[in-house]
Amino acid sequence: MSKVRTRFAPSPTGRMHVGNLRTALYAYLISKHEGGDYILRIEDTDQERYVEGAVDIIYRTMKKTGLIHDEGPDLDGGCGPYVQSERHEKGIYLEYAKKLIEKGEAYYCFCTKERLESLKQNVAGKDIMVYDKHCLSLTPEEVQAKLDAGVPYVIRQNNPTTGTTTFKDEIYGDITVDNSELDDMVLIKSDGYPTYNFANVVDDHLMGITHVVRGNEYLSSSPKYNRLYEAFGWEVPVYVHCPLITDENHHKLSKRSGHSSFEDLIEQGFLTEAVVNFVALLGWSPSDNQEIMSLQELIEKFDYRHINKSPAVFDYTKLKWMNGEYIKKLDFDKFYEMALPYIKEVVTKDYDLKKIAKMVQTRIEIFPDIKDHIDFFEELPEYDVAMYTHKKMKTNSENSLELLQNILPILEEQEDYSNDALYEVLLKYAKDNELKTGFVMWPIRTAVSGKQMTPGGATQLMEVLGKEESIRRIKKGIEMLSK
Repeated sequence: MSKVRTRFAPSPTGRMHVGNLRTALYAYLISKHEGGDYILRIEDTDQERYVEGAVDIIYRTMKKTGLIHDEGPDLDGGCGPYVQSERHEKGIYLEYAKKLIEKGEAYYCFCTKERLESLKQNVAGKDIMVYDKHCLSLTPEEVQAKLDAGVPYVIRQNNPTTGTTTFKDEIYGDITVDNSELDDMVLIKSDGYPTYNFANVVDDHLMGITHVVRGNEYLSSSPKYNRLYEAFGWEVPVYVHCPLITDENHHKLSKRSGHSSFEDLIEQGFLTEAVVNFVALLGWSPSDNQEIMSLQELIEKFDYRHINKSPAVFDYTKLKWMNGEYIKKLDFDKFYEMALPYIKEVVTKDYDLKKIAKMVQTRIEIFPDIKDHIDFFEELPEYDVAMYTHKKMKTNSENSLELLQNILPILEEQEDYSNDALYEVLLKYAKDNELKTGFVMWPIRTAVSGKQMTPGGATQLMEVLGKEESIRRIKKGIEMLSK
């Protein structure tokens, strides 16, 4: 078997959609699993949809995710150019379209926009235009005369109207369509640019692509691709069509969801490694059902034959859980560097921010979560004294008031406000008074934080707050409970 060569061929139309990232990732994993080549090709022939700066986004995303290409616009492997507009300028697509015309597999079409409009039929509420092969009947002399006269034209594929076409997809198996359903699609547009479908086939062949990975929305176009390969006498690549990605409501993932692109997710506080891991599982899972995997582990385990047919649900809750697992594994210095901007948004006082960061590392799923966990350090929030009641700890407003009143003089005398020293003092108080540790800690933690949930225990919080602020807050708690 020839060396496996896959490609990622994005259009520079904006941010990278999660579906595009999955295509890039699967193509990368297929090639690397087999020790093959991964090619980056920029498909910019649709000039109307071109977005300035989008190519930079593609490069930045590929570099950040670790999907490093072996060939591409910046790394010629002998199959360049790797940008379709540059290939168009060299006349590659028109050359191959004319070869099909010579073979009778394509033809010039001079029909006006008005005539094409008249061919539209309403099918299930939609206007569908099926071309009637009108220009196929033109003689070579008539075609040449129109070309000489500068009459605008497109070049169309000449598909049969009888019989069937069968193609094999690695995920969906053999698919057969009636040739009567195959429209004579445009190969070269009136502006001279190739259509997406035609340029894809020509470039994939000339670049030696062995495996084509794309979304299953292209399944319906595959018979037309196959007919082009056959018309040229080229070997058909292995097709791998990936399932649709939907949101939790089983609707197609859209920009309105707020997490449809890679950059959306990074801005929301997700780690690149977690996103890549999660995206790999959108339609595929390893035989051992492992979920947390590095890129290297994905390369080793990936088998495209295990891709599912059914739509993949973008489970935002699962992504957050997975991101939390990655955050826990981060080297603390790296975590602190990434967490610091979020900490500084809500904590401006002169506290030990590293101690705060250590408290939250194992408790957050995405970085913006940090703010809700630590905002009480800046200022004690308004809270309800009902929080002092905890059935499991057997605390209530009355005994919490008594405990705080008894513990206040001890804490006022305490000079060492390190976590260990404070814990030792409170543990001794609990033992001396035959109380459970939780019974002592709950009211103190409530008083110094004013929150039901905190990133650390009472003594950890007091260590950061310091003696003066801790005492002030405990006095505030006594005052509230005394009313």
